[in-house]
Amino acid sequence: MKTAIQAELPNELVAEARAFVEQGWVGDFDELLAEALRRYLESHSTRLAESFIQADVAWGLRGRE
Repeated sequence: MKTAIQAELPNELVAEARAFVEQGWVGDFDELLAEALRRYLESHSTRLAESFIQADVAWGLRGRE
């Protein structure tokens, strides 16, 4: 299952991405965007989990208010 999205991107970023596709580093533009999004989400999931843990610890230290 796939979902189509529409996004506005800086021209320079699009040009660089298209160059990667043209040079054969990735199959197509959609594949490149999906991989970039996947890597972004993976790299930021740790930060999100840490922020939840910190909030829980802070709540625990304050007691039941």
